[in-house]
Amino acid sequence: RQAAAGEFRSNLHRGGSAEKVKITPEERAVAISAAKAMGLNVAGVDLLRSNHGPVVMEVNSSPGLEGIEQSSKKDVAGMIIEFIERTAVKPSKPTDK
Repeated sequence: RQAAAGEFRSNLHRGGSAEKVKITPEERAVAISAAKAMGLNVAGVDLLRSNHGPVVMEVNSSPGLEGIEQSSKKDVAGMIIEFIERTAVKPSKPTDK
């Protein structure tokens, strides 16, 4: 994401913009490690590219999907639901409730 002129926050609702980028294997590994460190299976991880490698700026447990869905043209919400359905722990026996 890129902030609007004169603004430091890159949120889309604050005038920021989003574009599709190709992440490196290192960026992917750092993002996954950051989410796991927070105990999250689904997260939005904001990374900053630096001369020293990717830097984690923020880990969001409930990330906004508007920017990533617009820039990637993918149904990210649907992909998250499918992931949860595949990985959810099924109860060993039905409850009486």
